[in-house]
Amino acid sequence: MTDMPKTESPKRGTDTANLFETGLAIRREVLGVEYVDGSLGRADDFMMAFQNITIEMCWGYAWGRPGLQRRTRSIVNLAMLTALGKPAELRLHVKGALTNGVTVEEIKEILLQATVYCGIPAGLEAFKVAHEVLLAEGAIPLPASGAKP
Repeated sequence: MTDMPKTESPKRGTDTANLFETGLAIRREVLGVEYVDGSLGRADDFMMAFQNITIEMCWGYAWGRPGLQRRTRSIVNLAMLTALGKPAELRLHVKGALTNGVTVEEIKEILLQATVYCGIPAGLEAFKVAHEVLLAEGAIPLPASGAKP
């Protein structure tokens, strides 16, 4: 695998190669080419094993299935990542949710629902992360001068 460019599918069989190609396309569309290609570019041989399973199974298999729209998958992910207390992944998926058509109001409601079931600390962390992303993406206005975000 060391001779293979990192954006080519691994040569482990047609099904796996198809999952990789499908997953890479979906991951780039949802999270952005710059983020995905940056992750691949920074991966050494050890981390490429993780990149491959993420692209093939998460993005190719799960996200590539026809049963749910990407928007719905984003909604589910926001709730799950809040419940799991995974702010780094939540940050990526808030941006991805916007890409997939989830509105700011819906993101707020998803996080409120998750807060009730997951607890105030998990909800607070999720709201802080989402707020940072929404501000950075221009999805919500910057706070008035002197107000704390």
